[in-house]
Amino acid sequence: MSKVNELFRKELHVVNFGIEAFYQDLTKQNKPAVHVNWKPIAGGDKEAAKNLRLLIHPELHAKIEEANQEALRRILAAQPTLVGLGIAGEVIPGMTKETILHAGPPITWDRMCGPQKGAVRGGLIYEGLADNLEAAEALADSGRIIFDPCNMHDAVGPMAGVVTYSMPVWILENKAFGNRSYCTLNEGLGKVLRFGAFDEEVLRRLRWMKEVLYPVLKAGLEIKGEIDIKTMIAMILQMGDEGHNRNKAGTSLLLRELTPAIFEAEVANDLKIAALRFINSNDHTFLNISMPACKCTLDPILGIPYSTVLATMSRNGTDFGIRIAGLGKDAWFTGPAEMVEGLLFPGFTEEDAAHDLGDSCITETAGIGGFCMAAAPAIVQFVGGKVSDAINYSKQMYEITIGEGSAYKIPVLDFRGGPTGIDLLKVVQTGIRPVINTGIAHKDAGVGQVGAGIVHPPQECFIKAMTACAKEWSPELSMS
Repeated sequence: MSKVNELFRKELHVVNFGIEAFYQDLTKQNKPAVHVNWKPIAGGDKEAAKNLRLLIHPELHAKIEEANQEALRRILAAQPTLVGLGIAGEVIPGMTKETILHAGPPITWDRMCGPQKGAVRGGLIYEGLADNLEAAEALADSGRIIFDPCNMHDAVGPMAGVVTYSMPVWILENKAFGNRSYCTLNEGLGKVLRFGAFDEEVLRRLRWMKEVLYPVLKAGLEIKGEIDIKTMIAMILQMGDEGHNRNKAGTSLLLRELTPAIFEAEVANDLKIAALRFINSNDHTFLNISMPACKCTLDPILGIPYSTVLATMSRNGTDFGIRIAGLGKDAWFTGPAEMVEGLLFPGFTEEDAAHDLGDSCITETAGIGGFCMAAAPAIVQFVGGKVSDAINYSKQMYEITIGEGSAYKIPVLDFRGGPTGIDLLKVVQTGIRPVINTGIAHKDAGVGQVGAGIVHPPQECFIKAMTACAKEWSPELSMS
């Protein structure tokens, strides 16, 4: 009998590499098999693979690993604390009355997506710089308005991310390093400015937030004093939140901290009641605190030489941008923003959806949000999928991070620390991209939110960033 025939008479022990369909076919036939999720390094990109080899050369990689451990130390040592509220133009560095901050990497008016343009127009009318939408559009296109990323001004903005001069903002401080971050107050869900809506209802709510909500919250916080947000985030992960798209526990804890102080404040009772009712009806209030908490956690790692840890992930509906700790705050690496896969509200289809949008994935960058979805199984009711998907997303993120959270832990994973510190090199090596859960805006200005789901950064961002690292740090490339 030939050796081939002998082989086929024996019991099969199959190890499948790469294409999962072969493994699935075997399991359907009740044949035992093991699947190895292998992918070619850098997706088969030869130039990227060459750069990766340069960066993992023992001498250089030792510097990278040491730098990454320093980045992890700073992330874990961070103490994000809510210290106050203020008016954007008075507290955010570099703001002028003609400045509009936006989500995502740098972008010009002509390249902005529909919801971001809608939010800009609404912001200009809110500031009194334009009387109507036509005037606002002409002003935005005139060159007189300064458009800048929130991230370049120590701030973050959900979805369109628009921050204008007179908007109220939360002020957070990283007590371990002394740096501050800022974010506007959350408007609620649906037809709101951050999703590109701009009609009179939206503007009236924004004015009420400045005239009523802001003074009440500011007075209450001044009586209450500083609030430790790191401890609060650690608590909400034990209570079913993940700090990005599920914030029921976070908002409840914040309300619990502020309410007694608000009652003590010298503010009219009807204004107190209106403010408390607004927060109580808006579960996403805490999102605009968890975002700057993560922002001030990560900013101290910018500028650590040789670190390949991501300091920023951010998107504007056109481009997705990342920043790498070792390359500094001015270096952005971008690729096309992707479509979000998830659940759409009744009456909307995929044709209505805008591309991925917002600074809120700073939460994932810091190790919560989608990275801790296993802590918030109910999130699948909002973004789609199954509870097992949420758990698997969190488990997979350990493969592309350099460490685990010391405060932020996941109960269902036996209180394992959340995956922390996204490593550029591991993303390229494994082909695993960070997972982000997020809202979906309508592609047209003025409509608002139409759903929520799951999205990933484009691989192009990471390839560009790795190329820049290799050119900056590898003697071989520097001399070529």
